[in-house]
Amino acid sequence: MSCQAQPGKRGLLSTAQSSTGVGPAERAPRTWVLDPSGDVHYWWLSVMVLPVLYNWIILICRSCFPAVQQQHLALWLSLDYLSDLLYLLDIAVRFHTGFLEQGILVRDRAQISRRYLRSTHLPWDVASVLPTDLLYLQLGLHVPAVRANRFLRTPRLFEALDRRETRTVYPHAFRIAKLMLYVFVTIHWNACVYYALSGAIGYGADAWVYPNHSRPGFARPLRQYLYSFYFSTLVLTTVGDTPPPQRQDEFLFMVAGFLLAVMGFATIMGSMSSVISSMSTAEAAFYPDAERLKGYLRLQRVGRRLETRVARWHQHLQLNKKVTNEQQVLQHLPERLRAEVAVSVHLATLRKVQLFQTCERGLLEELVLKLRPQVYSPGEYVCRKGDIGREMYFIREGQLAVVGDDGRTRFAVLGEGLYFGEISIINIKGNKSGNRRTANIRSIGYSDLFCLSKEDLQEVLGEFPSAKAALEAKGREILLGMDKLDVNAEAEETARQLEAERRTGALEDALDALQTKFARLLAELESSAFKLALRIEHLEWQTQGWAGAGREGQGSAPGQ
Repeated sequence: MSCQAQPGKRGLLSTAQSSTGVGPAERAPRTWVLDPSGDVHYWWLSVMVLPVLYNWIILICRSCFPAVQQQHLALWLSLDYLSDLLYLLDIAVRFHTGFLEQGILVRDRAQISRRYLRSTHLPWDVASVLPTDLLYLQLGLHVPAVRANRFLRTPRLFEALDRRETRTVYPHAFRIAKLMLYVFVTIHWNACVYYALSGAIGYGADAWVYPNHSRPGFARPLRQYLYSFYFSTLVLTTVGDTPPPQRQDEFLFMVAGFLLAVMGFATIMGSMSSVISSMSTAEAAFYPDAERLKGYLRLQRVGRRLETRVARWHQHLQLNKKVTNEQQVLQHLPERLRAEVAVSVHLATLRKVQLFQTCERGLLEELVLKLRPQVYSPGEYVCRKGDIGREMYFIREGQLAVVGDDGRTRFAVLGEGLYFGEISIINIKGNKSGNRRTANIRSIGYSDLFCLSKEDLQEVLGEFPSAKAALEAKGREILLGMDKLDVNAEAEETARQLEAERRTGALEDALDALQTKFARLLAELESSAFKLALRIEHLEWQTQGWAGAGREGQGSAPGQ
């Protein structure tokens, strides 16, 4: 079986069966299989939200408000059969939706069909499209309740909402919107039941039911629905200000409404608490805990000025959505997926560095996993002249100034896309400045930098020896251009290294010779020991033979 994805449509897979020796005319017809995690299947679920919500909202309204059904009968019938068509298409989509088996997407139509036919979805899907509209022939077109079986497709709505929640970039807002949708549908159904109950009791029979249609304005369908919806809202929110019930049916309706309101309040409070807790957890994962930090500063009695700087730094992170702990945020992703995310975020910045422009992509992908974002406040020193260089920095956003020892004289300004400190993290022979910083770098405003430590770079270069040699050569070129490379010192260091390598090689050769001689002596010792053991064994046998012959001679002497 061969599979080929249709260009431009992610999630829609084309499958065709072929075998050796089968001509084009004998091949199996091409079929289409949907990937349940693909875009096509996702958008189909989004489409299926419309007919399910239509039946849940409109059908009960038409059943309880006769005027709504009568005035727009042609429109409702058209929408009814359009939703039925979508229901039937959804069954066909299920027959073409693959499934995962041992982590692999099954694309075989026969297996997909057997799985769907044996699933619990099939009875509900079939029951939801049964032609109950035939009851119109006996009951008339003004009884839309015969289509109540359309509610059985509700699981498809929940599936679509769950899939939408996993894909939206605002999951918390979507959860609140979904909760408000459930609240609206509940109030809507309660309003429709209230109006139907008022009709059964008699409009205007008492103060609790809907007023008589003879009163001006109360015969209009819009007024009927709005009044019922308002009354239902008062009941389910337990606000009060509703006429007291007078009949047994009215008491039962109010009690059921109050119980539903209690359950609704508990659900709403629980959902809102969960959303707020999730938002707090997500924020804590991105930003440092400000309250804990403030408590630590107060406990240590840090000066007011320094405490203000720390508070402003934390405020800048939150207002500008700066993330300083990317490793913690991405730690649950698989290694390769985490690398792809890091590459998409940081690779463009790393390629701007002259030192890494000629490096292979594999090295850069390893390096981006080592980058650590850092944010510096206005006036804060990134490095000072004479400090030991253990990191190099890439400027992602902001400006930094190269200043004198007085902190005021400004020699140059470094902006977005530039870098500094790259030479100090590569051990280049003959570097006049060694690993010391040669300038003072100070942040002018808030600066967003990427930091790459010397240890991380050396760890990555250990796996790429050719890249290490290329980087050292590139570093020597840069130092030569800056007149900070002592060629003689480099040559002497190279000569010393070659001499050390020669001596090391001689010692290794001598050690190999000693090992060979020792092995030879050990073999000769083992051979001598073996021969000695054989000789001792032979002597023991001879001694035992002599001893036996002597005992036989002593035994035969008395008989003579």
